[in-house]
Amino acid sequence: MKDASDDCKIGYEEFSDEISTLVDAFPPPFIYINDATSPRLTAAAVAAVLKDIHDKEPGGLRRVHYAMVNAVACFTTRLLYDSTLNALTRWSANWADGCANWGLEDDTQRFNENFDGFIHGLRAISAYLCSQGKGKGKGKQKAQTDEEDVRLVIVIERAERLKETLPDILVPLTRLAELTQLDLSVIFISEVRWEDMRPSLGASPDPYFIDIPPPTKEIIVRRVTSEFPISDDPRPSPYHPSLAGLYSHFVTVLCDVCFPFIHDTQEIAYIAAARWPGFVQPVLDDYRRAIQTRRDEMDLDDEDDDPEPPFASPSEDVRMRLSRLFNTSLNMALEELYPRLTNASDWASRNKPEPDLFSKQPAHFARATEQSAKRVDDGTQALPRMSKFILVAAFLASTNPAKSDLRMFGRGLDEKKRKRRSRKTMKSGQAKVPQRLLGPLAFPLDRLLAILGALLEENDAETRLPAPEYTIPGEYTDVETSRVGIYSAIMELAAMRLLHRTSPGDRIDGPPSFKCGISYDVALALARQLAIPLNDLLWDPA
Repeated sequence: MKDASDDCKIGYEEFSDEISTLVDAFPPPFIYINDATSPRLTAAAVAAVLKDIHDKEPGGLRRVHYAMVNAVACFTTRLLYDSTLNALTRWSANWADGCANWGLEDDTQRFNENFDGFIHGLRAISAYLCSQGKGKGKGKQKAQTDEEDVRLVIVIERAERLKETLPDILVPLTRLAELTQLDLSVIFISEVRWEDMRPSLGASPDPYFIDIPPPTKEIIVRRVTSEFPISDDPRPSPYHPSLAGLYSHFVTVLCDVCFPFIHDTQEIAYIAAARWPGFVQPVLDDYRRAIQTRRDEMDLDDEDDDPEPPFASPSEDVRMRLSRLFNTSLNMALEELYPRLTNASDWASRNKPEPDLFSKQPAHFARATEQSAKRVDDGTQALPRMSKFILVAAFLASTNPAKSDLRMFGRGLDEKKRKRRSRKTMKSGQAKVPQRLLGPLAFPLDRLLAILGALLEENDAETRLPAPEYTIPGEYTDVETSRVGIYSAIMELAAMRLLHRTSPGDRIDGPPSFKCGISYDVALALARQLAIPLNDLLWDPA
C-alpha cells in the first residue's frame, strides 16, 4: 500500500535528500527555506522527512524529535511556547486534566511565562527524552543507545508572520541553539525571502539557505494525479479505479490551460475537484444508457438476472471528445475558481453537463453554449445598475489606452459611430496583440469616473428621473458621479474582487488605482443589459 508521505515528496526528491542528510548528520542551527509558490507543500514534505527519521529504529547517531508549528496559529508567545513543547513530547491536552500542557505536574514549573522559561522547558524536554530512550535495545545496541543524545528540530511554518505578531522573539529563535546549548536546529519555512524579514543591525545569524524553485508542469500533473481519491464502491462513480487513466489525461489538459497563470499545485487541485465530476459525467451516462439498452433488448425485469459488465476505462476517442467539449468550461473555471470568488461545489452544480451529452447532435452543443452564456447573464443580474456601469467603465479603462479617451469624450451626438482605424503592424511584420488578451491595465480613479460619466451621459439619459434644476448639459451626470454612493459602490466591487486595487490602501498622495477583474464575456453581458455598444467603444475589439 502506498504511503501518504510518498505523495508529499513528489517533486521534492532532491530537497528531501538534502534535509534528510542535514538532520541525520549535523544540521545547521538555523535553516531558512524559501518557497514563494507553495510553502504548505514544502512544509508537508519537511514533515514527511522528519517523520521518516523519527520512526527509524534506534542505533543511528542521534534520536531526532521534531515539532511543526504554524506562526499564523501561534500569534502569542504562550501559544508558540506551548505548541512547541507539546509537539516535541507528542503531548495532547486532555479535557479531564484541565487541558494542562506538558511539564505541569509540578506547579512551580511554568515554561510559557517568558523566553527564559521556554529555554528551561527545552532543556527539561531534552533530559526527559534522553531518559526515555535509555535502556532500549539489546547488547551493544543498548549500550550505544544509552550514550546517545537527543536532537531537537523545530519547524515554523509561515515564519514571515513572526515579524508582524512576535517581532521580539524573532532574533532569539534564530539563536535558540546557542542559548539552550542543546543539539537543536530551527527551520523557518516562508514564502518571503530572508532579506525582507531579516532583523536590523545584524542581530540574527546568517541561515543556511534553501530556495525551492517553482514546480514544472510535469511535477504538478504528478502531484494532482497522485491525490485522486479512489472509491471502494464497485459501482461506477467519478472516482472509480478504472477512471484513473482518464483523470491523468484530464489533469494534463487542465494544467495546459492553467499553468501560464497558476503554479500552485493546491489551486490547480481545487479547480480539478470542481470540474472533474462534470467532465466525467458523460462517460457515466453513456455506460448507464448502454446497460439499460441491454436490459431492454433482453427483456429482463430483475436486475439480478443480468450481471453488469465491468466498467472499463474510456477509449482514446472518448478522451478526445471530452477534451473538445470541455475546453471552454476549463477556461471559465479558471476565471471563476482561481480567485475563489465562488464556492467550488456551487460552481460545479451550476455548470453540470446536459444529460446524455454523447448522444446529442452538434446543434445541441451550440444550444449548450447559449445556455452557458445565459448563465453568465443571470449571474450578473443581481448587481445594481450603477455597479454594472462601473464595471463596464473599468473594463474600458483597463483595455483601452489612455490616448483613446478623447475619442469617447469629445465626439458629438452625430459622431457616435467609431471610425475604423487601419490595423498597424509592428516593425517585424507581426500584428499587435489586443490588450484584452494581454491582461488588464491599471487606471486611476479619476479616469474611471470620467469614463463612467461618458457612459451615463450617452446610455442612461432616457431612464433618469426629471430634474429641471439642472439646465447645463452634463451637469446632472457630474452630480451623479460625485456622489458618495459611487465611491461606496467602487469599494464594494473591490471587496468582491471584481475590481483589484493596485495602489496601497494607506497612501493619500494622488488618486487610488485599480484593475478590472472581469472577463470580456462578463463585460459583454453587462453591456448587453445596459444597451451599451461595447465593441464600438473598444480601441481594438479583435
